[in-house]
Amino acid sequence: MKLALYQGPPAQGDPEAAFARLELQLHAAALAGARILVAPELFLPGYNQPELHKTAAQPLGGAWFQRLGAMARHADCGLTVGWAERAGAAVFNAATAFDRDGEMLGHYRKIQLFGPMEQASFQSGGSYCVFELDGVPTGLLICYDVEFAPHVWALAERGVKLLLVPTANPAGFGHVADSFIPARAGEMDMTIVYANYCGAEDDLRFGGDSLIAGPDSRIIARAGRSEALLIAENGPAPESALRSTQLSDFRKV
Repeated sequence: MKLALYQGPPAQGDPEAAFARLELQLHAAALAGARILVAPELFLPGYNQPELHKTAAQPLGGAWFQRLGAMARHADCGLTVGWAERAGAAVFNAATAFDRDGEMLGHYRKIQLFGPMEQASFQSGGSYCVFELDGVPTGLLICYDVEFAPHVWALAERGVKLLLVPTANPAGFGHVADSFIPARAGEMDMTIVYANYCGAEDDLRFGGDSLIAGPDSRIIARAGRSEALLIAENGPAPESALRSTQLSDFRKV
């Protein structure tokens, strides 16, 4: 299948601007034949917006959720996007995947909160999310989660072959895109779509370098430091002799 990834600047806490940009990129991805578009972490209402995390977060099934599903249905293209979810008194750093009919495929709450801002704004999630996208076992993680090999391992044990990762990776952490993402993909025999921001949000500058890495650790497509829409074919699969068997070969001592 064709996969799409959007790397863009933050909407600076303006949900309407975020929706407008998502709609434009979603239609472009659909015209190119993509089955799903992955957008960055906390695209709604913004990543470096701690006050809005408290006041603007919405419940699962609320207005943002309904609007995102309608956008996917109208564009005839799936969508995965990060957003601030309120559940009672708790707020979660969440991501939802919608199919091309606008129906929810999966919903995930970030487990590994990064830094003081996230830890003050959000409660940690406590479970993984696995679903099928066009017959491919697919999982969700968010940013810092994917830097922990055990989380990727846990999803691989559940059969995941495609991992969608909205992220907000700051400048200075280029090793994540350079090394961690290709390594995780190769180790666990999966394709990883890692969608970051570019530009800045208040005093936080993002590193860009969004990418799609295949199960042979090969970088299928990669963005630079500016706005980009990546669209790439997931496949063909590498030769069986080149695929990782770490999951089955691992020996505990």
